[in-house]
Amino acid sequence: MAKLGIPSGRRKPAPEHHPRIRAMRMTDVAHVHAIDCAVSAIPWPRHMLHAELGKSGTVDIVCVIGNEVVGFVLSSRYADVWHVLNVAVRPDHWRRGVGRMMLVEVIERAQLLPNLGFTLEVRVSNHGAIALYRELGFIDHGTRPRYYTDNNEDALIMWRDGIPEDVMAEGRR
Repeated sequence: MAKLGIPSGRRKPAPEHHPRIRAMRMTDVAHVHAIDCAVSAIPWPRHMLHAELGKSGTVDIVCVIGNEVVGFVLSSRYADVWHVLNVAVRPDHWRRGVGRMMLVEVIERAQLLPNLGFTLEVRVSNHGAIALYRELGFIDHGTRPRYYTDNNEDALIMWRDGIPEDVMAEGRR
């Protein structure tokens, strides 16, 4: 391998294996739905995924490696607040930075438009996602009791930038 200029034992991934972020397309819905069904107890129905695409005030993206969709984020703007509706990564791509990469992209795209910030709900048991959101600047804002209908689990409400006044009064946690 040294003849090719690649150190032995450490190959650079081929360009087609680098993750790419792009806008979600209608042709992605079947893949997005399959990922959602694999990771969510309450997956979005396909018709809702179709309806979400193309709406004004949305940033809906996918992460593609090669020709495969490996993750997605759905987000919508309500008034001047961005609501992260869904973040999902195929299980065989967990802990590889796909979720982080997609969320950073959503935040960057959304910040091109006037906004007060971002909010999301996450299962209180999803410690990995909560840690990621905190690393990206989201802070806890409270809980929604029994938010998830499959098991009545609470949701942690998190905000980033444009934080509501009551959180600011308490100070950043």
